[in-house]
Amino acid sequence: MRCGETVAAGGGFLLLLPRGLLLLLGVCNALSLEIKASPKVRAFVGEQVPLKCSFKSSSPITESLTVDWTYRPLTGGQMETIFHYQSVPYPTTVGKFKDRISWVGNVAKGDASVAIQSPVMSDNGTFICSVKNPPDVYHNIPQTTLIVTERGLSFQLTSAVLLSILVFLPSVIVVVLLLVRMGRKFGVLKEKKKSGCKKSSIEVSDEPEHTETDNCLRKLRNWCLNCVDTDEEDPY
Repeated sequence: MRCGETVAAGGGFLLLLPRGLLLLLGVCNALSLEIKASPKVRAFVGEQVPLKCSFKSSSPITESLTVDWTYRPLTGGQMETIFHYQSVPYPTTVGKFKDRISWVGNVAKGDASVAIQSPVMSDNGTFICSVKNPPDVYHNIPQTTLIVTERGLSFQLTSAVLLSILVFLPSVIVVVLLLVRMGRKFGVLKEKKKSGCKKSSIEVSDEPEHTETDNCLRKLRNWCLNCVDTDEEDPY
């Protein structure tokens, strides 16, 4: 049953149960606080990593607003508070996150984010951002899982990367083969074009033989003409 329906149903008991009705209205208003955080954050050893957290409240932001960050290792164990904010930040002064967690949020803009300096792989775990802005104190509880890895070991084949490789690699191979084939074909045509501009060895050898024959015929004709002229000039 919705809050409005519950209040309407209890309207007949307004005079009998005023405190219960006011409490019910207070609970309905408290449920309007909503928190959002990244479900998973990846980081590299030694490099600062932000833990994002945003919130929306139906009540005005006052000095009573508080922000708490808690942490639990992946190996399990008790939750521990590592950061507290109320008007000013109060980072933890004990434990593994001592002097390594800082405030990077802005409550006026609904930002309750923090950052971890020099993360190590032992920091892997679950982080929870909790915000209370009285009378809004009830909200959802989003969890952020931090995964810290060495930069050299951070590469992982996701399904999207694997699909891209399977799709584009064959295409690249086909294009390369086509380019190689076209290059060879172009080279053959170029060679043919060069050879077409020159006379073949048969043609080159035929030309001197043809010229020599003509010279012989010309000499024979001249000799015959000389012989005829000489016979006509002899006396009887």
